[in-house]
Amino acid sequence: MQVNFHILFGKNAMNSNHSTASYLENYKILKEIAEKMRQSEDLDIDQLIPLVEKATQAYQQCQARINAVEQALQHTEKLD
Repeated sequence: MQVNFHILFGKNAMNSNHSTASYLENYKILKEIAEKMRQSEDLDIDQLIPLVEKATQAYQQCQARINAVEQALQHTEKLD
Protein backbone atom coordinates (compact mmCIF):
# COMPACT_ATOMS: atom_id res chain seq x y z
CA MET A 1 0.00 0.00 0.00
CA GLN A 2 1.36 3.37 -1.00
CA VAL A 3 0.35 6.29 1.23
CA ASN A 4 0.07 9.73 -0.32
CA PHE A 5 1.22 12.10 2.41
CA HIS A 6 -0.05 15.10 0.46
CA ILE A 7 -3.56 13.74 0.78
CA LEU A 8 -3.11 12.83 4.43
CA PHE A 9 -1.58 16.05 5.66
CA GLY A 10 -1.98 18.64 2.92
CA LYS A 11 0.31 20.02 0.26
CA ASN A 12 3.15 20.85 2.63
CA ALA A 13 3.12 17.50 4.43
CA MET A 14 6.71 16.65 3.65
CA ASN A 15 7.97 20.13 4.58
CA SER A 16 6.00 20.84 7.72
CA ASN A 17 4.79 19.29 10.96
CA HIS A 18 1.93 21.81 11.18
CA SER A 19 -0.96 19.35 10.79
CA THR A 20 0.42 16.89 13.31
CA ALA A 21 1.44 19.64 15.72
CA SER A 22 -2.00 21.20 15.45
CA TYR A 23 -3.63 17.89 16.36
CA LEU A 24 -1.22 17.29 19.23
CA GLU A 25 -1.61 20.83 20.54
CA ASN A 26 -5.40 20.54 20.53
CA TYR A 27 -5.26 17.11 22.17
CA LYS A 28 -3.03 18.57 24.88
CA ILE A 29 -5.54 21.38 25.43
CA LEU A 30 -8.31 18.81 25.89
CA LYS A 31 -6.26 16.83 28.40
CA GLU A 32 -5.35 19.97 30.38
CA ILE A 33 -8.95 21.17 30.57
CA ALA A 34 -10.21 17.73 31.61
CA GLU A 35 -7.58 17.55 34.34
CA LYS A 36 -8.40 21.06 35.56
CA MET A 37 -12.08 20.17 35.76
CA ARG A 38 -11.34 16.90 37.57
CA GLN A 39 -9.14 18.59 40.17
CA SER A 40 -11.41 21.53 40.87
CA GLU A 41 -13.95 20.94 43.61
CA ASP A 42 -15.71 24.29 43.23
CA LEU A 43 -15.40 25.36 39.62
CA ASP A 44 -17.06 28.73 39.16
CA ILE A 45 -19.60 28.84 36.32
CA ASP A 46 -17.85 31.93 34.94
CA GLN A 47 -14.68 29.85 34.61
CA LEU A 48 -16.51 26.84 33.24
CA ILE A 49 -18.02 28.51 30.17
CA PRO A 50 -14.70 29.61 28.60
CA LEU A 51 -13.16 26.21 29.40
CA VAL A 52 -15.99 24.37 27.68
CA GLU A 53 -15.81 26.69 24.67
CA LYS A 54 -12.04 26.15 24.37
CA ALA A 55 -12.43 22.39 24.80
CA THR A 56 -15.15 22.31 22.14
CA GLN A 57 -12.91 24.10 19.65
CA ALA A 58 -9.98 21.80 20.42
CA TYR A 59 -12.21 18.73 20.07
CA GLN A 60 -13.55 19.91 16.71
CA GLN A 61 -10.00 20.45 15.42
CA CYS A 62 -8.93 16.98 16.56
CA GLN A 63 -12.01 15.38 15.03
CA ALA A 64 -11.45 17.21 11.73
CA ARG A 65 -7.88 15.86 11.54
CA ILE A 66 -9.02 12.33 12.35
CA ASN A 67 -11.70 12.53 9.66
CA ALA A 68 -9.19 13.83 7.11
CA VAL A 69 -6.77 10.99 7.85
CA GLU A 70 -9.55 8.39 7.64
CA GLN A 71 -10.66 9.76 4.26
CA ALA A 72 -7.11 9.80 2.97
CA LEU A 73 -6.56 6.21 4.05
CA GLN A 74 -9.79 5.13 2.39
CA HIS A 75 -8.72 6.94 -0.78
CA THR A 76 -5.34 5.23 -0.65
CA GLU A 77 -6.94 1.81 -0.18
CA LYS A 78 -9.10 2.38 -3.27
CA LEU A 79 -5.95 3.10 -5.31
CA ASP A 80 -4.44 -0.28 -4.42
